[in-house]
Amino acid sequence: MDTNKSQETTSRLISDDVIDLRQYWNTINRHKWGIFGFAIVITMLTTLVVFSMKPVYRAEATLLIESKNANVVSIEEVYGLDAGNSEYFLTQFEILKSRQLAERVIEKLNLIDNPEFNQPPGVIASTLSSVKALLPLGVQPEVSEEEQARIKLQEVTTQLIENLTISPIRKTQLVKISYDSFDPLLSAQIANAIGDAYIENNLEARLQLTSKASEWLMERLSGLRDKLKTSEQRLQEYREQEQIVGSDGGFDIANSELDLVSSKLVEARRERMALESLNSQIKRLDKSNPENFELIPAVLQHPLVQSLKGSVLQVELKKSELAKRYGPKHPKMQAAQSELENARRSLNSQILSVVNGIENEYKLALSAERSLQAAVNKTKQDLQSINRKDYRLKELEKEVDANRQLYDTFFTRLSETNATGDLQSANARVSDPAQPPQKPAKPKKGLIMALAFVVSIMFGVMFSFLLEALNNTLKSAQDVENKLDATMLGLLPKLPNKGKNHHQSYTAYLQEQQSAFAESVRTIRTGIVLSALDNPHKVLCCTSSIPGEGKTSLALNLAFSLGQMERVLLIDADMRRPSIARAFGLSGKAAGLSNLVAGTAKLEDSIHHDEQSGIDVLPSGIIPPNPLELLSSRRFAKVLEILETKYDRIVIDTAPTQAVSDALVLAPHVGAMIYVVKADSTNHQLARNGLKRLKEVKAPLIGVVLNQVDIKKAAKYGDDYSGYYDTYGYTAEEQTA
Repeated sequence: MDTNKSQETTSRLISDDVIDLRQYWNTINRHKWGIFGFAIVITMLTTLVVFSMKPVYRAEATLLIESKNANVVSIEEVYGLDAGNSEYFLTQFEILKSRQLAERVIEKLNLIDNPEFNQPPGVIASTLSSVKALLPLGVQPEVSEEEQARIKLQEVTTQLIENLTISPIRKTQLVKISYDSFDPLLSAQIANAIGDAYIENNLEARLQLTSKASEWLMERLSGLRDKLKTSEQRLQEYREQEQIVGSDGGFDIANSELDLVSSKLVEARRERMALESLNSQIKRLDKSNPENFELIPAVLQHPLVQSLKGSVLQVELKKSELAKRYGPKHPKMQAAQSELENARRSLNSQILSVVNGIENEYKLALSAERSLQAAVNKTKQDLQSINRKDYRLKELEKEVDANRQLYDTFFTRLSETNATGDLQSANARVSDPAQPPQKPAKPKKGLIMALAFVVSIMFGVMFSFLLEALNNTLKSAQDVENKLDATMLGLLPKLPNKGKNHHQSYTAYLQEQQSAFAESVRTIRTGIVLSALDNPHKVLCCTSSIPGEGKTSLALNLAFSLGQMERVLLIDADMRRPSIARAFGLSGKAAGLSNLVAGTAKLEDSIHHDEQSGIDVLPSGIIPPNPLELLSSRRFAKVLEILETKYDRIVIDTAPTQAVSDALVLAPHVGAMIYVVKADSTNHQLARNGLKRLKEVKAPLIGVVLNQVDIKKAAKYGDDYSGYYDTYGYTAEEQTA
């Protein structure tokens, strides 16, 4: 059970995360007439407002702003100006919207006295002025005529700037000057006047810039001339002091000498290292035995040593041949031995000579290396001295070159500025003058009305979603299962209103056996019967959250449907607001349940038989002062036990759970309890609290019945109730056929 419950909870959470677009569509479809009505009303109001507005005309003039001036002399270069960037154009756009240009146009066109700039104040402004006049703000100071004129100029300037629009055209040097006015001719005049005022203002600014530049250049030129002479004198004095000759001061010669001596030093070091290795080998050997030096390759490979070595070998070969024929004391053997000794002495003498020569060469190489190293060090010192002089020389030369270049630049600019001061040209021109527009630019009536309709539709949809979110009632079987976590036993469709019969649901089952309402009652009956086949629910109790949800109607029609198959007793246990007796046409003073439990009436007198439905009815009887104590008494339990022996099924109509506790008291005595909820009316939290109270007393709740469901509306808006009721029935025509 716990596993199944956890699986159901998991599946419900997964389904909650899925966006059901059909539910959104059903919400919109349910409120569509309200949405369209709201949209139509808003659109009509917008139409009235739009057609009452005064038309505004817009004239456009196109101005070409050149990024580079057409001047013969580029005076901006003196100040380091760069007109080729985006900041330049953004600056020009702000100048076009400046108050200075606006005041030029106002003065040129005399807009102070123009009727458009002297409109009477509106209703809101007039009201505010009246309120300010009534408020105790103290005595206002008198304003002079000059101050009034200044304030008026500011107001007109502000109004002109508000109606002015500057729109640059992307990737071009063109900008559109647009002005909105009630007068088409005035809008064109102001747009053209703005462009002309910008050109005139630019020319005046350039003339002032040229004049100021000439004055500044003259002041700077005299100081630059003295600075250049001073730097040239310092350069010449330094050359004479350091005895510098040539352009580089001997740097190239010293550098070449250093390269040559360095290469010689590398060769001498390489030769010294080779001789040092031989010398070290020689010093490890004893000179008294020259034959040891034959192991040194440099000695052995010497040509004289190799020649003498060959002579020794020949003599030894000769001696060995003679030894084969003669003895050691033979004269020939003695002569050969003497010859061998002479050859050996000559070889040893030559080996020693080669060894001494290697030692002398090593000493000479070491001496040469030291001499070259000293020469390199001296050359480096000389080169460093030359570098220090050259560094200072370069500094002085750069100073002279910079001063001369700056002097030449200023001199050239001064000459050009003085010579071409009158050749200034504007950086802009009007490429397309504004023409008086033929049609108003705003209000765009069609667009405004369309936008009003679309926006009102959107607000209507949002409001419908808000209403749907705020609606916490139970409308469908899905709401019963999800919000109440209860079993859906069935539903009863809403009956059409017929005249003054406010309780037509009491007799709807008997009067229309083939109607959808009757089929719904039979579906509920079937569900009750199938819920306990082995141990049928003999005592059924109908209750609800609050009065008016249809528990009495369900009890009546359920008793009627069960009465067609079994012997049924209908008990009215709602002793606070009884209605069963009135439904069957019984008197309010007729004996009933209260009389039977109290013992003031017999069973035969308290039970009334209805001939039309075939069931027995036990009305509430006389309303007691303490109904709860009566229902919780032992006598009531005894009476219920006796009635169970006489009837196959007992249906009890009791009071709502949220009003009183009668249903909670009856719960231990009944076999099944049915909870009735009115569709699209009952608060789901209220119903949930009622079910919670029943569960706390372990009431045998078998399901919930959703009452007064608008079937046509539910089918139209996409709600699905299949499986809970059967609308299939037979009409009179079909039966005849």
